[in-house]
Amino acid sequence: MRTWDHERLAAAAGAEVLRAPQGAAGDGPGPHGVSIDSRTLAPGELFVGLRGEHGDGGAHVADALAAGAWGALVAPGSAPARDDVPPGATLLVHADPLAALGRLAREWRRELGAHGAHVVAITGSTGKTSTKDILAALVGKSLRTAATPANLNTEIGLPLAVLAAPAGTECLVLELAMRGAGQIAELTAIAEPDVGVIVNVGDAHLELLGSREAIAAAKAELIAGLDARATAVVPAHEPLLRPHLRAEVRTIYFGGREPAASGDGADVWLLAREPDGLVRIAVDAGAGTVELRPSFSQAHNVGNLLAAVAVARALGLHPGGELNVEFSPGRGQRLELADGIAVIDDCYNANPMSMRAAIDELSRAPARRRVAVLGDMLELGEEGPALHREIGAHAGAAGVDVLIAVGGLAAELGERFDGELHTAPDARAAATIAAELVAPGDTVLVKGSRGVGLERVVERLAQSPAVAGGGRR
Repeated sequence: MRTWDHERLAAAAGAEVLRAPQGAAGDGPGPHGVSIDSRTLAPGELFVGLRGEHGDGGAHVADALAAGAWGALVAPGSAPARDDVPPGATLLVHADPLAALGRLAREWRRELGAHGAHVVAITGSTGKTSTKDILAALVGKSLRTAATPANLNTEIGLPLAVLAAPAGTECLVLELAMRGAGQIAELTAIAEPDVGVIVNVGDAHLELLGSREAIAAAKAELIAGLDARATAVVPAHEPLLRPHLRAEVRTIYFGGREPAASGDGADVWLLAREPDGLVRIAVDAGAGTVELRPSFSQAHNVGNLLAAVAVARALGLHPGGELNVEFSPGRGQRLELADGIAVIDDCYNANPMSMRAAIDELSRAPARRRVAVLGDMLELGEEGPALHREIGAHAGAAGVDVLIAVGGLAAELGERFDGELHTAPDARAAATIAAELVAPGDTVLVKGSRGVGLERVVERLAQSPAVAGGGRR
């Protein structure tokens, strides 16, 4: 937005200019970024004061301007007096600053698109962040790529992610989160994606939406919001999405090991995984093959890689060779500790689909013992206890030796787990138990819903002298 003056920016946001820079400053460049936090704002950024449950960010506009903000966008009731605005700053007002932020992001997305940028939006019950990370690395080999940082994937975060994309971006990879019906539609209207990806449909958000059919419909708001010239990328073997596909929108199916046949197969599928790490992927109904050597080996991420390759093909790219991916924190990173102890840090979030995948990955890991620290899976509604019991049975069948169940719901895991079981009321207690139990050669999976805070367990295991020295034998 550096090329936008205050009038252009106000028009993009649908805001009113209450105070503009005086003199030559009025013709100066626009902001180089956007911030909603006056404490972390960098000089030259536009401060947007959002109203929340616990306060009005507009109350901090004076702090933002004093910190060197390019200007501020706030609700009328939060605007300071004109004389309190520094001469070189711009003051904009809008009745709904969040709506203005979304409009501003959509206009910047259009500006990027006018210069040739492709926008990809990714959603799914699980794996959307990892797919985003894989895709950004994959297309980044050919195009100047920007991607959603951290977890900026909500009605506040997504606009900030769009606005963080620099001029000259050739591919913008965005992650779309969902808590209920209508939210994906809202984010899609801002992102206006050229390619929309649904990684999968799982049991997450059952508490709010009630059924997997309703979850599929909410995810499919992404498909409904695509322009007719756009492309949808969806899993080949997910019947719940079929009613939501659009004949006028190109659809690419990914997944499995079979080509498209009778309308229920894949356009992008796994041919083979070689012992040396090479992954061979068929594309376009056998018309070509992609050979990649990714830096990861987890089976679920190879599945996510298929989705990423489908997107690359939609963009006209034919990737190949080495693929080094730096995953976002808490998404399955393997930490190597002393005495052959390994920790799989997958504690960012959890639902039944991702929990099964993580347990399966643990079962394939070489280890003296396989230890799982599993926390509550939240937002599952009335089915929560039964789904936790199913995961406990899955852990036992997969060969988990020791299970530490963290939280009230997670206690249900033990009902159908037949190995060594420990229960903990919270993450702090679980960290103590894990540090005492883990011994040389163990591999430890740490996973649970975000609200459980299992990063405490990872931190304790990484720092504990008892673990570093081998734990109790």
